[in-house]
Amino acid sequence: MERNAPPMARKRATPSAPDLSAEGDVNLSPRRKRWEAQHLGPKTRRLLAEDAQHFLHQSLSTPCFNALTSAKGIWLQDLEGRRIMDFHGNSVHQLGHGHPRVVAAVKQALDTLPFSPRRFTNEYAVRLAAKLAALAPGDLGKVLFAPGGTAAVGMALKLARLATGRHKTVSLWDAFHGASLDAISIGGEASFRSGIGPLLPGTEHAPPCDPRRCLYRCGGTCDARCADYIEYVLAKEEDVAAVIIETVRSTDVQVPPKAYYETVRRACDRHGALLILDEIPVCLGRTGSMFAFERYGIVPDMVVLGKGLGGGIFPMAALLARKGLDVAAERALGHYTHEKSPVGCAAALATIEVIEKQRLLARSCTLGARALAKLKSMKKRLPAIVDVRGVGLLLGIELASPALAEKVMYRSLARGLSFKIGQGNVIVLAPPLVIETADLDRALAIVEQAIAEAL
Repeated sequence: MERNAPPMARKRATPSAPDLSAEGDVNLSPRRKRWEAQHLGPKTRRLLAEDAQHFLHQSLSTPCFNALTSAKGIWLQDLEGRRIMDFHGNSVHQLGHGHPRVVAAVKQALDTLPFSPRRFTNEYAVRLAAKLAALAPGDLGKVLFAPGGTAAVGMALKLARLATGRHKTVSLWDAFHGASLDAISIGGEASFRSGIGPLLPGTEHAPPCDPRRCLYRCGGTCDARCADYIEYVLAKEEDVAAVIIETVRSTDVQVPPKAYYETVRRACDRHGALLILDEIPVCLGRTGSMFAFERYGIVPDMVVLGKGLGGGIFPMAALLARKGLDVAAERALGHYTHEKSPVGCAAALATIEVIEKQRLLARSCTLGARALAKLKSMKKRLPAIVDVRGVGLLLGIELASPALAEKVMYRSLARGLSFKIGQGNVIVLAPPLVIETADLDRALAIVEQAIAEAL
């Protein structure tokens, strides 16, 4: 290469290969191209070509593989007129798409108070903050809002530094906390971290609570020894401000045992570190409770919510913190333009109202148990299934290989079911909590047929 070549050209002459262990399906796969050739018409192809022309390309999104015209309930409809059950939804669709109660609340806010400048408050924001504090266990009584989960994670990190006077964090490999520079620094996925550094200093990492990949060889059933490693790091690194963990890792449905969080909570208390739980994709009923950490009998110092908080309509996230952490009056932790968005807060209030009135927490538990039983039965019939696991309506099917998982995904899409793939080989099923039993059974039948055909 010539010495006068542009710096970027000198650094990397060819694009790197797609990461098949990414957070979701990559968009450079030959199988994707074959699926597009078989299922897309000229009108869709033209729109996809325009999309690829105008948007920066990045893994997991642009170039896209299909185009939508509507979303309602559990259904998406593409430009070809096909209806697709959405078991992916980017984790925003606890109520499905376009729930009428949320739509009505958003319209009312748009008609009366579409925006609230930061120096003003409004009734929607105050009511939502009070509601979240009332729902949260323990002393989680102080709230900040943000336009997205990644921003809320950033606020939590800054607050932990201010409250403790320390700067380091402990998080887990394979974790995902968002795509901003601070979030990928504490995150643990190569597809977000590689080639981006230097990252935020002081971000220590520990092994994830993942029985099948556990460094302690726990043999498929977690015995929580990996939590002891977190205490080991806290003892060695005396200036750790916070431990931040996804309560349940949604990218491949890792559900730690109760002993794990009991150990982590005690370790944080002993060493003066704050415990931050990231529930951005799993809050508000996905796991069968309003907050996923409720099943563990512990209370974090902070919890971050997002995704479905805006009812799948408006970007909305929240940081809930202990009242004793209200120590940043002379700092700006967030300072976001839409910090107390009346529209976003109205959507969130309506979302919580629907969850409570329609008893969606109980429904998530009941339907989730039914689905998990069916998956366990499926595993007995299909040797390609390595493991099945779930909590509430968050379900995972671990297959023998990434190639097999990709085949199953595209076969399922052809039959009208969309879901995500995590860690390369885990089918993640996250249906709306409002789904009918018959539709849930139909989706599971599609997955079983797709796995059987893909072998």
